[in-house]
Amino acid sequence: QVQLVESGGGLVQAGGSLRLSCAASGRIFSINDMGWYRQAPGKQRELVARVTVHSNTNYADSVKGRFTISRDNAKNTVYLQMNSLKPEDTAVYYCNAKIVDYELRYEYDHWGQGTQVTVSS
Repeated sequence: QVQLVESGGGLVQAGGSLRLSCAASGRIFSINDMGWYRQAPGKQRELVARVTVHSNTNYADSVKGRFTISRDNAKNTVYLQMNSLKPEDTAVYYCNAKIVDYELRYEYDHWGQGTQVTVSS
Protein backbone atom coordinates (compact mmCIF):
# COMPACT_ATOMS: atom_id res chain seq x y z
CA GLN A 1 0.00 0.00 0.00
CA VAL A 2 1.16 3.52 -0.81
CA GLN A 3 -0.23 6.64 0.80
CA LEU A 4 0.12 10.29 -0.10
CA VAL A 5 -0.63 12.59 2.83
CA GLU A 6 -1.08 16.29 2.14
CA SER A 7 -0.92 19.21 4.54
CA GLY A 8 -0.71 22.98 4.52
CA GLY A 9 -3.98 24.13 3.02
CA GLY A 10 -6.17 26.77 4.60
CA LEU A 11 -7.69 30.22 4.34
CA VAL A 12 -5.53 33.18 3.36
CA GLN A 13 -6.10 36.71 2.16
CA ALA A 14 -5.28 37.75 -1.37
CA GLY A 15 -1.56 38.47 -1.67
CA GLY A 16 -0.71 36.00 1.04
CA SER A 17 1.27 32.77 0.95
CA LEU A 18 0.78 29.12 1.75
CA ARG A 19 3.03 26.09 1.55
CA LEU A 20 1.62 22.69 0.72
CA SER A 21 3.40 19.45 1.53
CA CYS A 22 2.78 15.91 0.36
CA ALA A 23 4.59 12.92 1.83
CA ALA A 24 4.55 9.48 0.25
CA SER A 25 4.89 6.35 2.34
CA GLY A 26 4.50 2.60 1.97
CA ARG A 27 5.84 0.03 -0.50
CA ILE A 28 7.95 2.40 -2.55
CA PHE A 29 10.86 1.38 -4.75
CA SER A 30 11.23 4.77 -6.37
CA ILE A 31 9.23 7.86 -7.26
CA ASN A 32 9.29 9.39 -10.71
CA ASP A 33 7.32 12.57 -11.45
CA MET A 34 5.51 14.33 -8.62
CA GLY A 35 3.05 17.13 -9.01
CA TRP A 36 0.17 19.24 -7.81
CA TYR A 37 -3.22 19.57 -9.45
CA ARG A 38 -6.22 21.61 -8.42
CA GLN A 39 -9.95 21.53 -8.93
CA ALA A 40 -12.22 24.50 -8.40
CA PRO A 41 -16.00 24.10 -8.01
CA GLY A 42 -17.62 23.38 -11.35
CA LYS A 43 -14.29 23.05 -13.15
CA GLN A 44 -12.11 20.21 -14.29
CA ARG A 45 -8.99 19.20 -12.44
CA GLU A 46 -5.97 21.00 -13.86
CA LEU A 47 -2.22 20.72 -13.58
CA VAL A 48 -0.59 23.33 -11.37
CA ALA A 49 3.03 22.19 -11.38
CA ARG A 50 5.15 19.09 -11.85
CA VAL A 51 8.70 18.14 -10.90
CA THR A 52 10.78 15.25 -12.20
CA VAL A 53 13.11 13.10 -10.13
CA HIS A 54 15.96 15.32 -11.35
CA SER A 55 14.02 18.44 -10.26
CA ASN A 56 13.06 19.66 -13.71
CA THR A 57 9.85 21.61 -13.36
CA ASN A 58 6.92 22.87 -15.37
CA TYR A 59 4.06 25.15 -14.36
CA ALA A 60 0.65 26.21 -15.50
CA ASP A 61 0.83 29.66 -17.07
CA SER A 62 -1.56 31.00 -14.44
CA VAL A 63 0.89 30.31 -11.60
CA LYS A 64 4.27 30.99 -13.21
CA GLY A 65 6.31 33.41 -11.17
CA ARG A 66 4.10 32.96 -8.09
CA PHE A 67 4.30 29.23 -7.25
CA THR A 68 7.38 27.09 -6.76
CA ILE A 69 7.40 23.30 -6.71
CA SER A 70 10.22 21.36 -5.10
CA ARG A 71 10.90 17.87 -3.76
CA ASP A 72 13.01 16.14 -1.15
CA ASN A 73 13.80 12.70 -2.52
CA ALA A 74 15.20 11.48 0.80
CA LYS A 75 11.84 12.23 2.44
CA ASN A 76 9.64 11.20 -0.52
CA THR A 77 8.02 14.60 -0.21
CA VAL A 78 6.91 17.26 -2.67
CA TYR A 79 6.19 20.87 -1.76
CA LEU A 80 4.30 23.72 -3.35
CA GLN A 81 5.17 27.22 -2.21
CA MET A 82 2.37 29.54 -3.21
CA ASN A 83 2.98 33.29 -3.08
CA SER A 84 0.91 36.29 -4.17
CA LEU A 85 -2.22 34.20 -3.94
CA LYS A 86 -5.32 35.32 -5.79
CA PRO A 87 -9.00 34.49 -5.23
CA GLU A 88 -8.92 32.49 -8.47
CA ASP A 89 -6.39 30.15 -6.87
CA THR A 90 -9.17 28.89 -4.60
CA ALA A 91 -9.55 25.15 -5.16
CA VAL A 92 -8.92 21.72 -3.72
CA TYR A 93 -5.28 20.91 -4.34
CA TYR A 94 -4.28 17.31 -5.01
CA CYS A 95 -0.87 15.75 -4.83
CA ASN A 96 0.07 13.25 -7.53
CA ALA A 97 3.02 10.89 -7.72
CA LYS A 98 4.12 8.22 -10.15
CA ILE A 99 5.46 5.55 -7.82
CA VAL A 100 7.26 2.34 -8.67
CA ASP A 101 5.96 -0.42 -6.39
CA TYR A 102 8.66 -2.04 -4.23
CA GLU A 103 7.76 -5.63 -5.09
CA LEU A 104 6.13 -5.40 -8.51
CA ARG A 105 8.62 -2.87 -9.89
CA TYR A 106 5.76 -1.33 -11.85
CA GLU A 107 4.83 2.37 -11.90
CA TYR A 108 1.42 3.32 -10.53
CA ASP A 109 -0.30 6.70 -10.44
CA HIS A 110 -1.18 7.77 -6.88
CA TRP A 111 -3.27 10.68 -5.59
CA GLY A 112 -3.59 12.40 -2.26
CA GLN A 113 -6.90 13.07 -0.58
CA GLY A 114 -6.85 16.77 -1.43
CA THR A 115 -6.44 19.88 0.67
CA GLN A 116 -8.61 22.98 0.46
CA VAL A 117 -7.01 26.32 -0.36
CA THR A 118 -9.27 29.35 -0.05
CA VAL A 119 -8.11 32.84 -0.96
CA SER A 120 -10.32 35.69 0.17
CA SER A 121 -10.43 39.04 -1.62
